[in-house]
Amino acid sequence: MSRLFLQMKEVGASDLHIKVGSPPVLRVAAVLKRVNAPELTADDTKQLLQSIIPKHLEEPLAKRGGVDFSHIESGGERFRCAVFHAGGGLHAAIRRVNPTIPSFEELHLPPVYAKVAHETHEGLVVICGVTGSGKSSTLAAVIDHINTSSGANIITIEDPVEYVFRPKMGIVSQREVGLDVQDFPTALRGAVRQDPDVIMIGEMRDKETMLAGLMAAETGHLVFVTLHTADTMQSFARILEFFPSHEHGFIRSSMATGLQAVMAQRLLPSIKAGVRVVPATEVLLNTPIVADRIRDAGDEDIPAIIASSHAEGMHSFTDSLVRLVEEDYVDLKVAEQFAPNRDALISRIRGVELPADKLIQRIKR
Repeated sequence: MSRLFLQMKEVGASDLHIKVGSPPVLRVAAVLKRVNAPELTADDTKQLLQSIIPKHLEEPLAKRGGVDFSHIESGGERFRCAVFHAGGGLHAAIRRVNPTIPSFEELHLPPVYAKVAHETHEGLVVICGVTGSGKSSTLAAVIDHINTSSGANIITIEDPVEYVFRPKMGIVSQREVGLDVQDFPTALRGAVRQDPDVIMIGEMRDKETMLAGLMAAETGHLVFVTLHTADTMQSFARILEFFPSHEHGFIRSSMATGLQAVMAQRLLPSIKAGVRVVPATEVLLNTPIVADRIRDAGDEDIPAIIASSHAEGMHSFTDSLVRLVEEDYVDLKVAEQFAPNRDALISRIRGVELPADKLIQRIKR
């Protein structure tokens, strides 16, 4: 495994996939690339992965069929590992964690992210995206910004711990589920009694955690969470799915009061020199009209509100894609593939005031 970890570093891979019947596969600049090696057998993957699976997780892996954990190489390189049984063998998805917490600028995030981190002092902030969309890096940048700029007591609840935060202006306690605490609900119930200013929840996975997070946000804490959803609309649907329908009115009222922002992102390959990937983003801020729509189950109006209101940094995926194409970060054809509405994107691009030759060149890409 150490040689594969070293290869990840050398080629700048974000992920390593170990699967029976395939050679190791690396994800480089959002593209999967097979390592030049023989296909792995079940014995091969077992031998490789047993060298990194913590002893205390061997039994949970056998019982539950999968475990998540952090692995640290001798040189200090950190990896987030998901090992699981599939097809009669052990498989793994392993994420290389940048040892340095990235800044908003390094992640090419729009200014509204820094604004939310700097100016929000209580309530719920949701960062969402599909697997590999950069949620963890964005959340780490947000927490590090708060840690650097304010004297906050920050408590994180993670499974597993990825980025390691050092005390700066703030102080940080990082709790790993399965190692420091039994589960997310237990950790969150304890967190509200530990004098926190900021609570970071690695991922919302169940009703108990979501309800505790909403309650913490309503009682004056600033709570950051991630959700495995593609956009803001899916985030609302996902939150409501945690609860039976007769509780939806109460949950909507809580979100209307406590929600501060939903920030969704997708990573796109970049054409700008020195930049491998950039995020296309969608940001919903809880303005009075948004709060009314949430409370009254008017979710279908939210995309139109985002598209028509750019106040304070609110914007749609189309807005973001237009900016990325306009600033030569992303090829137009790539932007079209990720666009919620391709025709709307093309219409907006053609409306950008550019020299004719440059506009024609972009549209032909």
